[in-house]
Amino acid sequence: MTLEEQINTDLKAAMMAKDEVRLRGVRAIKSAIIIAKTEKGANGVISPEKEVQMLQKLVKQRRDSITEFEKANRTDLIAKEQEEVAVIEKYLPAMMSEDEVREVVKAAIASTGATTQKEMGKLIGVVSKQLAGKADNKMIADTVKSLLN
Repeated sequence: MTLEEQINTDLKAAMMAKDEVRLRGVRAIKSAIIIAKTEKGANGVISPEKEVQMLQKLVKQRRDSITEFEKANRTDLIAKEQEEVAVIEKYLPAMMSEDEVREVVKAAIASTGATTQKEMGKLIGVVSKQLAGKADNKMIADTVKSLLN
């Protein structure tokens, strides 16, 4: 079952259950799918990798909003965003732990021979391609930075 089919099924279930929280999250995903399918060059098809990137982007947007709402002391809006993050994350594949990312970064350091901070960008590029959709880019960058120091 594709993500779009799963979302359509879950949207109907959320409507029938009158689950407003799940309904908001699923509608956000459905909207992003429609936008992605109509982008230039998409031809109405979204690859699984693009689906994961799209979901990660939705989560990141909401986390950024949470940060801004915390600065403005808007607890009512923070709660809504956190609920949507929880719904969207259910559709994401399991993320790698920090220890697993550290092992991949160590292997990449060994294979590329990177030893200084100047080579950090090249190393992050290699690891990010390898872990696309499996680990958070911020965690990858932090791990690379700590291991190169």
